[in-house]
Amino acid sequence: MSNDFRLENYLTRIGYRGPTAIDLETLKALQTSHLAAIPFEGIDPLLRRPVKLDLASVQAKLVDSPRGGYCFEHNLLFRAALDAIGFKVTGLAGRPRWIAPPGSPLGPKTHMMLKVDLADGAYLVDVGFGACLLDAPLQLKNDVEQTTALGTYRLTASDGLFLLSAKRQVGWRDMYVFDPQPQIQADYELGNWFTSTSPVVPFTTRLVMERIAGNQRFKLVNRLLSTETRDGEVIAERTLQNANELGEVMHDTFKVTPPVRPEEIFERTGG
Repeated sequence: MSNDFRLENYLTRIGYRGPTAIDLETLKALQTSHLAAIPFEGIDPLLRRPVKLDLASVQAKLVDSPRGGYCFEHNLLFRAALDAIGFKVTGLAGRPRWIAPPGSPLGPKTHMMLKVDLADGAYLVDVGFGACLLDAPLQLKNDVEQTTALGTYRLTASDGLFLLSAKRQVGWRDMYVFDPQPQIQADYELGNWFTSTSPVVPFTTRLVMERIAGNQRFKLVNRLLSTETRDGEVIAERTLQNANELGEVMHDTFKVTPPVRPEEIFERTGG
């Protein structure tokens, strides 16, 4: 299969018709369009289906099909688009802390994000952190609160590591720790294998979906569907009662056509 990237197909998929200048405005607009059109979803790991990271497979799944993916798929696709446009992009990797107990040791590098260098400096860009999708680029500056349409974020540095945190209704919550070391495809393949197969990783044991559209964040964890606004404020919440409801939510809210019947997925969501 060819690894050639089809930029026009991607731009059509995300509904982007704006300029493709190498600037912050274009970067923001692309990120917004990407997040609205292509949801975060971990259906394949939950079903024990392989997650392929070659560019042809990622395009077939996220661009040519009504599917989404998780961090490696999203950020590899977004990087390919930015590269094709002409942005200077570096792939990075992080250690998730969202559900890690306070003070616990750092885990493996199982998250992918990007660094984009613009005329005014470096930006952290991430379209694939499926617990709190980052809705805009963040300047790589420490100890500064950065506000986006849906959140407030902060980067801090210690011992050569950056910590990204998000403000929640009850205070700050750590997202992930990372360093500036560039990663190669083999690094992502290793992290992807662990993330999609290990029983200790959330995606193999629970359904996780998320999508940002307008000023709202839609999240589904197993059968609990929630709608959030700024800084994680929950404004609506309900529990899905059956596979029909799950199928409707996947289609209407997350714009996903699953690879199997909703009944098969619903059975794996516990209760």
